[in-house]
Amino acid sequence: MDASKEQVQALAEIITKEILSVMREEKGVVEKGQFCKVEVVDGLQVKTCFDEFGEIISAGAERLTTTLGNIPENLEMAGKIDHTLLKPEATREEISQLCFEARKYNFASVCINPTHVKLCKSLLRGSGVKVCTVIGFPLGTTTPEVKVFETHQAIEDGAEEVDMVINIGGMKDKNYELVARDICGVVKEAHSHDVLVKVILETALLTDEEKKIACLLVKEAGAEYVKTSTGFSKGGATVEDVALMRRTVGPLMGVKAAGGVRTREDFEKMVSAGATRIGASAGVKIVKGDSAAQSAASPATPAKNY
Repeated sequence: MDASKEQVQALAEIITKEILSVMREEKGVVEKGQFCKVEVVDGLQVKTCFDEFGEIISAGAERLTTTLGNIPENLEMAGKIDHTLLKPEATREEISQLCFEARKYNFASVCINPTHVKLCKSLLRGSGVKVCTVIGFPLGTTTPEVKVFETHQAIEDGAEEVDMVINIGGMKDKNYELVARDICGVVKEAHSHDVLVKVILETALLTDEEKKIACLLVKEAGAEYVKTSTGFSKGGATVEDVALMRRTVGPLMGVKAAGGVRTREDFEKMVSAGATRIGASAGVKIVKGDSAAQSAASPATPAKNY
């Protein structure tokens, strides 16, 4: 008998939680001859440890997560979100939680730093959620050759999408040959492995004219998306920039809004302006329908894309 969608989802959750449990187990020290068993159900983890004679030496229970609600019936919104965690201090456990949430809500991808690609590829296997990583991030100031090598390494590790940062100084200098060579190198390497490319402009640092020229360079290079921001500069996505980018690249190319998108209202405004993908660390809150008022009631956080 074929498994139902609900059974497959339940099995995927159990597998992911088991992997999380193993990672937690790695933090503990187990004496020779001792072993532990972990059972997980409905987000509750029970861990029991035994000595070499099979006697119980410790037992405990904990909730794996308190952030997940019911899966929304309409997954169209989640399918537009790159669930993002790019802060430099992100731990293996936090990255694993990100992947667990991505499976739960069926986000388009997880977007993480290159060092976490192998882990995410393992945790997301069979889920349909893509592994996205960043290239030349967050400054865009590495050479074209380094960006190509970084892209190659990320793909070898399992990346299925790459978000690269343009050479912003080159753009300001009107050194369009450098900017174009930068983008084309990454696109050529990525496309040789059927990997999708999004190109980050860092719109907060560009004039409207520079944004338009950058969009056209990206389009000519053959990348699939233009993207607003890294989330690490002085500003993130704006409705005006998304609309300008959409007008410039036309109706067929992807536009990704990233940086400061934290609520359902933010999401809807960006999509209405022309965004087809959203980068956000608040993906769970967005699909659960958190409003601007609810976010305002939470502790203030910087408008970052991580």
